[in-house]
Amino acid sequence: MKGVIVIAAVVALAAAGSAPPAQAWKVGAAPGVETEYVVLYKKGVSAADARRAVKSAGGTIVKENGAVGVATITTTNAGFAGAVRDSGSIEGVAHNRSISGVPAPRRQAETREAAPEGAVERAGDGAPAGPVRGRPLAMRSGKPSGRPPGMRAGGSPDRPLGKPAPGAEPLSELQWDMKQIHATVAGSYRHQQGDPGVLVGILDTGVDASHPDIAPNFNHRLSRNFTVDIPVDANGKALDGSCEAEPDHSCNDPSDVDERDHGTHVASSIASPINQLGIAGVAPKVSIVSLRVGQDSGLFFLQPTVDALTYAGDVGVDVVNMSYYIDPWLFNCTDNPADSPADRLEQATIIKATQRALNYAHDRGVTLISAAGNGATDYTKELTDASSPDVAGAPGEVPYKRRITPSCVSMPTEGNHVISISSTAISGRKAYYSDYGNGYVDLAAPGGDVFDTEAGTRDVSLATLAAYPKAVAEARGQLNPDGTPKVANVVRDCRGTVCGYYQYLQGTSMASPRAAGVAALIVSRFGRSDRVHGGKTLDPAVVEEHLRNSATRMSCPTASASTYTRRLSDATVTEKQVCEGSGPRNGFYGSGIVDALRAVR
Repeated sequence: MKGVIVIAAVVALAAAGSAPPAQAWKVGAAPGVETEYVVLYKKGVSAADARRAVKSAGGTIVKENGAVGVATITTTNAGFAGAVRDSGSIEGVAHNRSISGVPAPRRQAETREAAPEGAVERAGDGAPAGPVRGRPLAMRSGKPSGRPPGMRAGGSPDRPLGKPAPGAEPLSELQWDMKQIHATVAGSYRHQQGDPGVLVGILDTGVDASHPDIAPNFNHRLSRNFTVDIPVDANGKALDGSCEAEPDHSCNDPSDVDERDHGTHVASSIASPINQLGIAGVAPKVSIVSLRVGQDSGLFFLQPTVDALTYAGDVGVDVVNMSYYIDPWLFNCTDNPADSPADRLEQATIIKATQRALNYAHDRGVTLISAAGNGATDYTKELTDASSPDVAGAPGEVPYKRRITPSCVSMPTEGNHVISISSTAISGRKAYYSDYGNGYVDLAAPGGDVFDTEAGTRDVSLATLAAYPKAVAEARGQLNPDGTPKVANVVRDCRGTVCGYYQYLQGTSMASPRAAGVAALIVSRFGRSDRVHGGKTLDPAVVEEHLRNSATRMSCPTASASTYTRRLSDATVTEKQVCEGSGPRNGFYGSGIVDALRAVR
């Protein structure tokens, strides 16, 4: 099963040369420079033999995951990679980063770079909220055949915009996404709100556990941070910033803090409680477990992902959401002629190590959900990537253009056992940015599309609304002195003296947690008692079957619906995307849009 999450990378579609710049070809580190690698132990080899091989090659193990045979090591031996690879005990080695001896950055190669991180997700920033905020658009000529869930004939919402329904949260009328999947007081909440014994792991940038619309469902005991802040990359470019600038002056952040906002939005979408404040998530009574694998910079690396997945399997997490890809490669290729032999080995190591961890978690009852990506491309076709490697692991390393074939994979989402989720708009169309592909997308869920208006202009309320850390809003200058928001993409709701902040974001990163929430409801409804960890458990294959069988089938749109028009401030952008497939599955929606009510009734 295939899937990929791209948080904000842009994949170029134009033809590109295959040769990388000379500085992108690395065979090792500079002599004397302390460098970090991730090594993969060969299957069947004892850990003791693998450790000896690392030591003989001049490496020191700083972290080891014995469950799947992955270790992070440091070394000053410039020939470490070659030496350890020839030992017979090591299957793969991936260059993590240089730790010292950072030179001045070299001149960037002339390639199209990735868009700024979060560019797709924040495309609605600065746009007004339209007068039909929260109201699905009428089905127009050229829209998908079939009616999106949560809409009556003619496109009317389940309930007119205005006062929330009895028992609904104060901001529920802004949650068109929950109406689309029937996660409402009149829908799934009547039958199943989730079981506190069902654990949902948020593999992300951390979760703000102090947020009043997250705190009631946050599991402090099981939450963990698997990352260490990286101040700069090997070229001297700032990544996470100075550790001294952290509140605790440490490079190790707690798991209950989110200095970006991404993980908090994801967690809230899944499990914000029904507490008469702000919004409610898809499964408002399940428990949130923060498994922090993302850096403050928004980068995600191999060892934290592996460690979080095996930990999830060990402690009884039932569902995990992964809204990211493992840096530095958007696509991992094992035989791309544009790559050096060392880079091919690095990418092969990422694939193998991640798959081991995915298998480990899946075999222990973890349902794996991830997002399809924000590149607006068909992953079953050949394309061009100009964004990788997106962080320098060795001095002088820069991105370069590569021709990508379908044999290349983005991890963890294209790993086996992972359910990939594309994003839908308020009208039910596939969102303009969402990646797609017949046989690639498994299911769809609402993630927002701020350009899904009659005129193709922006409306920020057509993104999705979820919790936002107040500290981040303050740091970005988005609040007035009295605490009220001064931007349209931020909303505040108060219950007495307790106030929560919420933010509009769009992306497949927002779609996948809604599917993860439905998966958590399925475990709550059909799961059996977990005699090992407590709570409930359900075979991931059964969860996936329920997700697919309960989804609302959506056919491919007509030819005209494949055309997306976005009216920007300085240009009008028109793009054509072709949906392939028929019958029970297609490239835009997979098996359909997840439906919380049908999943639990």
